[in-house]
Amino acid sequence: VRFRVVWFPPPTRRKRERQAGNCETTGHPTHSTPTPPPPAFPPSSSSSPRSIGRGEAHAASMDSQVLVALALSLVGGLSTSLGALFVIINQAPSLKFLGLLQGFAAGLMLSISFLDLVHNAINSIGFLKGNLWFFAGVLLFALIVNFIPEPTLVSSNAVNTQQRDEDGSGKDLMKKHRRQVLFSGIITAIGISLHNFPEGMAVFLGSMKGIRVGLNLALAIALHNIPEGVAVALPVYFATQSKWQAFKLATYSGFAEPLGVIIVAYMFPSSLSPDILEGLLGSVGGVMAFLTLHEMLPLAFDYAGQKQAVKAVFLGMAFMSASLYFLQISLPAEVSF
Repeated sequence: VRFRVVWFPPPTRRKRERQAGNCETTGHPTHSTPTPPPPAFPPSSSSSPRSIGRGEAHAASMDSQVLVALALSLVGGLSTSLGALFVIINQAPSLKFLGLLQGFAAGLMLSISFLDLVHNAINSIGFLKGNLWFFAGVLLFALIVNFIPEPTLVSSNAVNTQQRDEDGSGKDLMKKHRRQVLFSGIITAIGISLHNFPEGMAVFLGSMKGIRVGLNLALAIALHNIPEGVAVALPVYFATQSKWQAFKLATYSGFAEPLGVIIVAYMFPSSLSPDILEGLLGSVGGVMAFLTLHEMLPLAFDYAGQKQAVKAVFLGMAFMSASLYFLQISLPAEVSF
């Protein structure tokens, strides 16, 4: 028995396509090359060059928006330096003027605390939770202040009398005054910094809506922060007699605003819920209220007298209320702080 091997050349591409077409119309299988099995792990769309390019473009756009918001927040935050310049180019203030300014600064901080931070916290998370967060801030800082040494308050009349004494003991009393005023200035700087932090968040969110919104908001905050710089720099200048120290501390208080941009851009989406953030801001309001009533108002009453200090307090509250109003109407509907 003989076997003959016959070799058939492989079909051409056109022939294979024709055979495949005949198979579809007749339903009979035709000889064709086997198709390779699908890969066990098909490539995901996110790993394709096109999707990678889109992701890189989105990341670059996000970084550019953060940089714009950071620059705008620097403009708004560092306007506290303008307030410090207003202080250091003038002569050293008298005790009465310092007391009036302490009352004015107390009004600023009380208005920020009750009419802004605590008000927003109660509206967002409810009356009970908002008040709990507020008093938690009060209690926390009351405990902290107990461990901070501070000199005893001395009336301005006593200081003026003692300054005229020939034994020189008035100098010691003035040193105590200066330490007390310096402590009050540091407290004011802390309160203003805590207030500037959510302003930085607002600038970032406004910049996400558009450069025009972010720019308008930054300019409004800049005007809003100038008197805050005065409130920080004046007591520091009086206490230290150093223009540089007054300017430096007022400038540092403005750096909290770009810090708010950085935190909300890179940490907030994954670490804090909106309710917790509002509660923390309510606690900030409690801290500011405690510092104002415990530290700033006694100094204002002591240096300027009760009647004049109360007038300064309400003037500060009216000024800050108007400032917060004009700042709020410059925000888009989706952004608030």
